[in-house]
Amino acid sequence: MAEARYRGRFAPSPTGPLHLGSLYTALAGFLQAKVHRGQWLLRIDDVDPYRIARGSADRIKASLEILGLHWDGPIVHQSGRAEAYDAALTALQSGGLVYSCTCSRKELADSDAGGVYPGFCRSGQAAPDKPASLRILTQGARIAFNDRVQGRTEQNLETEVGDFILFRRDLVFAYHLATVLDDAEQGITEVLRGIDLLDSTPRQIYLQRCLGLPEPGYAHIPVLVDANGQKLSKQSHAPEAEIRNAGGLLYYLLTLLNQDPPAELASAPPAEILPWAIAHWELGRLSGLRQVIVDPGKFQP
Repeated sequence: MAEARYRGRFAPSPTGPLHLGSLYTALAGFLQAKVHRGQWLLRIDDVDPYRIARGSADRIKASLEILGLHWDGPIVHQSGRAEAYDAALTALQSGGLVYSCTCSRKELADSDAGGVYPGFCRSGQAAPDKPASLRILTQGARIAFNDRVQGRTEQNLETEVGDFILFRRDLVFAYHLATVLDDAEQGITEVLRGIDLLDSTPRQIYLQRCLGLPEPGYAHIPVLVDANGQKLSKQSHAPEAEIRNAGGLLYYLLTLLNQDPPAELASAPPAEILPWAIAHWELGRLSGLRQVIVDPGKFQP
């Protein structure tokens, strides 16, 4: 039987422009897809309307195009997928796997449960007159998988996470439900992303199994951090990456990806750098790495 064609994806949230860490992940995903002669898809994860920054999606697309990271096929927007999310949620409810929860953040913080949902509403005690989220039962669920960069990972969902939210009390579908359904719909065979999302993967595999969806492979690459160990992210106010020197930026990202590009490519344009990068790409050079320290002054305004 022929092996399924490789399909990867880059799924940024349009909450701001791409910073160095985002482009690091995008380049790795692009190269991983191309070295397997597969497809690299672009998805805009705009399921949460409260976090969208106007114009960000267009800026994200423009940055990728300038760097030569051209995606395959049409762009999917999560904001247009509510019907699919609702159908899956209904199926889980019909199977008795979902229940209403009216616990507030304060109540959970005061519970001293260490971030694990203690199951207050699991027995059907949610207050009927309060806004409710929907949680999925995780009783006895233990998930183990082999990550292609970080190795074996195992998690007891009930004791380490608890019943997690699929639909928020502000009427927004949760990230885990949306991303699982979108990956299945797009036929994604491998999810390559930052190690900061490694802890989320068991929840997503659990959902895949509950919904009867295929399980892609996973590869969690290191995150970029500053000298103080702080991850470059929108939450830490990482600035937009300066892409006017597109070739120089790609060369720098390849060094951060531990690919050892030759010095003569340092001043080359993307059209020369990317073919070399595809021909020499080795994901294994990142094995076991959890973070990479960057110079905060490089390729930032």
